[in-house]
Amino acid sequence: MSKNNSLEARLTRAWLRRGPLACALWPLSLLFRALAALRAVLYRAGVLKAGRLPVPVIVVGNIFIGGTGKTPLTIWLARALREAGFRPGVISRGHGGEGDAPRAVTLQSDTRDVGDEPLLIARRAGVPVVVGRKRVEAGRALLAAHPEVNVILTDDGLQHYALARDIEIVLFDGRGVGNGWLLPAGPLREPPSRRRDFTVINAPELTPGLARAVGGKPFRMELVGEVAERLMDPGQRQPLSAFAGQRVLAAAGIGNPGRFFALLQGAGLAFAELPLPDHYDFRDNPFASVDADVILITEKDAVKCGQLENLKGDPRLWVVPVTARIDAALAEQIVEKCRGRSPA
Repeated sequence: MSKNNSLEARLTRAWLRRGPLACALWPLSLLFRALAALRAVLYRAGVLKAGRLPVPVIVVGNIFIGGTGKTPLTIWLARALREAGFRPGVISRGHGGEGDAPRAVTLQSDTRDVGDEPLLIARRAGVPVVVGRKRVEAGRALLAAHPEVNVILTDDGLQHYALARDIEIVLFDGRGVGNGWLLPAGPLREPPSRRRDFTVINAPELTPGLARAVGGKPFRMELVGEVAERLMDPGQRQPLSAFAGQRVLAAAGIGNPGRFFALLQGAGLAFAELPLPDHYDFRDNPFASVDADVILITEKDAVKCGQLENLKGDPRLWVVPVTARIDAALAEQIVEKCRGRSPA
């Protein structure tokens, strides 16, 4: 493990409790909180200007640093809006991609240009996707290329106040709010009390304690994955149970690899774990010396592995697609809010 990864792992552990390291960093978190609050106030007062798009904008984001499951939720919501008669589009920062200018994501896009999550959304949701550092410019580029789009989802960007929004969805996972402190003493970008329209918790169960910690009246999201597809031939599909008794390695370059491992454990699999940094680019093949019959990877990692010559033909690689399950009432309430927002 590299020094950077070791430091990240140490901080992640420290952020789940109020131990010596977190307490030592606590004074800095007060400064971070004050600066974050000041920035939010300046946008609300109009001192800093937010750009507004002519269609409803829905932000899917989090205050807990790292991955909480925003991409599966965005895919689920895009499909739900389409089923309700809307024509959604998605904008994203495109983490891991190169360049700042708005650029469209196609099914053949290179992840080095547009990032891994936007490409996954384009493939799974089947809606127009544009990435760009400035979300307002990305939104305008999307609408210029696809004037039929009448609602925009932004994958991440909760703290990107330069983009005015109509609906905010804050997503947590089973870690809740960690130790409840802001960066760098804790894992939070903003206080748990920050306003939002909807709260979603990506967790196996919604306990009263977890619901109280995150606030609001949360909806529970469950990620379900029961089959695997061979990377070199997606037409080959097997239930996860078919890998029982084989030498299995599970690898995940996502914000919370433990969530992927828990899903596989829930399917009854025994395996070795290989957690990788979020947005890992796989240029350095982590499987070259691995002695395993099967390597299970996430969809987010698969979009990159499938574009690399030394990985896309590896017969050991199997992708585990996941689907979000959420109470349909969430989609109904979001649809109602969108219909109540008149175009500008």
